[in-house]
Amino acid sequence: MERLMGKQSRTRLFWVLVMMFLAIGAVATLSNPITLSAQEGGDAAAAADGGADAGAAAEEGENEGGSSASQPPSNALYWLLDSLGPLYIIVFLLLSFIFVALCVMNLLTARRDGMCPMHLIEGFETCLNEQQYQEAYEMAKSDESILGNVLSAGLAKLSTGYDEAIEAMQEVGEEEDMKLEHRLSYINLIAQISPMVGLFGTVHGMIAAFYEIAVGGATPDPNKLADGISKALLTTLIGLFVAIPALAVFRILRNRVQRMMLEIGITSEGLMSRFQSASPKKAP
Repeated sequence: MERLMGKQSRTRLFWVLVMMFLAIGAVATLSNPITLSAQEGGDAAAAADGGADAGAAAEEGENEGGSSASQPPSNALYWLLDSLGPLYIIVFLLLSFIFVALCVMNLLTARRDGMCPMHLIEGFETCLNEQQYQEAYEMAKSDESILGNVLSAGLAKLSTGYDEAIEAMQEVGEEEDMKLEHRLSYINLIAQISPMVGLFGTVHGMIAAFYEIAVGGATPDPNKLADGISKALLTTLIGLFVAIPALAVFRILRNRVQRMMLEIGITSEGLMSRFQSASPKKAP
């Protein structure tokens, strides 16, 4: 019960941290377009107040080759944020933060020390060799690894028979495997949702571009037309940018978890095989 409460507390803390990061990212994201708009408004007001100076500067620029007219009004980051829009920025930030948090959590869970620690195997085998079965049970019970849960379940059922002990170990192993697979499935969900969000943005941007062509007639506004096309391309790019690493991490971690669960099954059955012909009275 204490172990379960500890796991629930860590899970609550994890999601609280995720929500805090998401809130900070959303506030920072929404503030960028506002800053851009304020900067553009200030530039427009300054240009209106200093028309004569702007004209003189334009003439001087023309004499120097017109290099100032070719400079973009803002940098690439502002253009990227303005093209995506606040909705897609928040969605992709949400998916990215959740993906990183799930990667860290699953990497910490899939470590060998957390699933099949060598010190537990050596200590458990030493206790069995010395016929200290109660100490072996307490050692496995106090260990929070998956191997410890499997071994403690087998020793607890050993008094009823060896076959029942193996069955109890298999049930605990399947339960732990289901928990790991369930946690990994969220990474796979991110890998499937991200390109769908990108496709949604693609359709949205193309509709906006064709709408501008439809209402603009023979001379549509090139800026609005470019905004729709850039939104279509950027959402697809960022969706794939999130989905490809998520899919790769999911496959790698899933293979590692399956390999570790197989190793746990072989190791636990090897440690308990000495009780196959032993008397049940030796069990704790």
